[in-house]
Amino acid sequence: MTTQTAPLISIRGLVKAYDAFTVLHGIDLDIAEGEVVCVIGPSGSGKSTLIRCINHLEAFSPDSTITVDGIRVEPGKALAQVRAEVGMVFQSFNLFPHMSVVRNVMLAPMRVRGTSAAEAERKARELLARVGIAEQADKFPGQLSGGQQQRVAIARALAMEPKVLLFDEPTSALDPEMVGEVLDVMRQLAGTGVTMVVVTHEMGFARQVADRVIFMDGGRLVEAGTPQEIFDRPSHERTRGFLRAVLNH
Repeated sequence: MTTQTAPLISIRGLVKAYDAFTVLHGIDLDIAEGEVVCVIGPSGSGKSTLIRCINHLEAFSPDSTITVDGIRVEPGKALAQVRAEVGMVFQSFNLFPHMSVVRNVMLAPMRVRGTSAAEAERKARELLARVGIAEQADKFPGQLSGGQQQRVAIARALAMEPKVLLFDEPTSALDPEMVGEVLDVMRQLAGTGVTMVVVTHEMGFARQVADRVIFMDGGRLVEAGTPQEIFDRPSHERTRGFLRAVLNH
């Protein structure tokens, strides 16, 4: 993990509410460049909302502050700059079904960065090889398994050379036998120094790969620490109860 004075992502007083229902209650969180952070917790605890606020896929309270690489996340010109630096991988793959796999990966660099078609294709094929599906490049998404489609989605996010990769439960829509192949790609990525924030139900992955694990419940950041601290010595009773439930399931 590289060290630097300012965090790559800084979140202060993050509040998100839908009318009378508050989803996030004043979250404070800093993430360093190169850090791999896994966010765990029960369904409905605000995990996905938290990471969707980082690139403003969810609007949040104007009193809240999020900065990415020193740029404030807010509507306006700066938001496009932030989104160009933040790659996102969703539960559902969100691939364009009418485009080949390689075209899906090429599209954003050509449109956003002005990359030439030849260079975008070269890079896309390189990335598809990196995630282990080079031979699928000229097929359409519908011809691929769910695990293969999610690996295309990871390649697509990497094509923009983002400073941050956000993963919103990337394996939750997959058949169990396909989960491993996606987690393997994510493990490899975690070893490359890219900053990753991963909302996940995969406790083994969080224990193995994360620099830091964050436990959320009821829209609050309950506890944060190293995987050893959170999984072996959690200090909060709510964390202990959650881990007992999921690890003994």
